[in-house]
Amino acid sequence: MGEEKDRASGESPREATGAILPTVNPEVEKAQPAGPGVHPAVYVAAWIGLSSSVILFNKWILSTLEFKYPVILTTYHLVFSTIVTQILARYTTFLDGRKTVKMTGRVYLRAIVPIGFFYSLSLICGNLTYLYLSVAFIQMLKATTPVAVLISSWVLGVSQPNLKVFLNVSVIVVGVIIASFGEIKFVWIGFIYQIAGIACEALRLTMVQRLLSSAEFKMDPLVSVYYFAPVCAAMNFLVALAWEVPKVTMAEVYHVGLFTFFLNGTCAFMLNVAVVLLIGKTSSLVLTLCGVLKDILLVVASMIIWGTQVTALQFFGYSIALGGMVHYKLGYEAIKGYAGEAGRQWADFGNRQPVLRRVAIIAGVLLTVFVLFNGLAPAGVDPKDYLQEAKSKIVG
Repeated sequence: MGEEKDRASGESPREATGAILPTVNPEVEKAQPAGPGVHPAVYVAAWIGLSSSVILFNKWILSTLEFKYPVILTTYHLVFSTIVTQILARYTTFLDGRKTVKMTGRVYLRAIVPIGFFYSLSLICGNLTYLYLSVAFIQMLKATTPVAVLISSWVLGVSQPNLKVFLNVSVIVVGVIIASFGEIKFVWIGFIYQIAGIACEALRLTMVQRLLSSAEFKMDPLVSVYYFAPVCAAMNFLVALAWEVPKVTMAEVYHVGLFTFFLNGTCAFMLNVAVVLLIGKTSSLVLTLCGVLKDILLVVASMIIWGTQVTALQFFGYSIALGGMVHYKLGYEAIKGYAGEAGRQWADFGNRQPVLRRVAIIAGVLLTVFVLFNGLAPAGVDPKDYLQEAKSKIVG
């Protein structure tokens, strides 16, 4: 169960593609104090909201506002996080956990810097992908992260190869392959960037897991950002200096807006805070299911905001991938038990709050209708045309 908890808390927050180190030592998770008077659902909602917002915010800046400099944006996030964590370390108690970490120059050079290198690459590749692929398809590809982490753990000797486990995660790969065949706007360069980002993230997570296996290096996500953000910011800055800085103009920066950049950086950093709070209030099950729910919501949000076409084949493949991911993390028996408990809770909720239950059912039906008539519509067909035609016939 400890391994599952490590894996779940390590992978789910990664979807943000922001300046965040989401793998923590399980002992630190247990040590997080539970604040009185705040329901865990608040922390869950905050994490889902912030995690989704960072992804959509980045896509909006890079694609809609046409600020086509993802390395600069990533560097900005890391510099923002470096400055804020330094301020918090100096003037607050939020980062007192760093005092228990036996960090030396040798450890920083041999452990933190290599991890920071792969961290930077994963962030750069992740943001580059937004220039070519839709948010919906990116989330589908990210479902392969558990597979990449498993393979990297075998390669680096953190765990032993297991054929049964490999066959279990192969279901995820099959689902993503099916979803890829169903993608209407498939761009090879974007696909390669995303796969490269997932591979770098998997290596980073495995290296962090190996680092945190020592009791001397237990750290929560904020402390992790405190150590990793400066080296990552420096690496990203060097890449941006050679790649994007010569091309960017102040007119493009002002087109996005300084306040927009500030909000974007704040949102990315607040996600780190939400992760710290969430880890101390939930279990690996909640983290896993919240990650799946967030991915589904992001696919729907992409359809609503950018009018992304999601084919029936994609939904079929993505459903297989999500099912495989949940089965890999929880196991069949656990899923069966949780499903039974969920059924009982839903029945009890219906008895206590019949009106709210009806509202939830209606909302689910409306969402399904939207998906069927918008997401699964044939390419080139706009559902609004049908609505306008129906309106004209009624009025006429």
